Amino acid sequence: MALLLIDPNDSTPIYAQIEHALRAAIASGRLRPRDQLPTVRQLAVDLQVNANTVARVYSDLERAGVLETRRGVGSFIAVGRAQARPAEEKTRRLRAFVHRVLADAERHGFTLDDLLQALRKEH
Repeated sequence: MALLLIDPNDSTPIYAQIEHALRAAIASGRLRPRDQLPTVRQLAVDLQVNANTVARVYSDLERAGVLETRRGVGSFIAVGRAQARPAEEKTRRLRAFVHRVLADAERHGFTLDDLLQALRKEH
């Protein structure tokens, strides 16, 4: 199973998809404090994206205190921050999910009312 997946057809920028996927993996416990992440190059190869994109995500997450980078060793999930703000992370993930669903619905010709009716029937 891959560490994370991105959807090149999603309107969300690739760097945002990578960041959201990493944050979701941390929030769900798939990635835990002190876990080492793949190198920038390795993750870029695995995802078939530009290494600068992955470097940007790692850098942003390090500034946010989510990752720790040790020169010559690698990037790790920061201790103490991995479980921080789970409610905010859940809200962010839900918002990203809703944006993807709405974009998909629009691409397929569905309206918001169509979606709401279908959700009510499924619930």
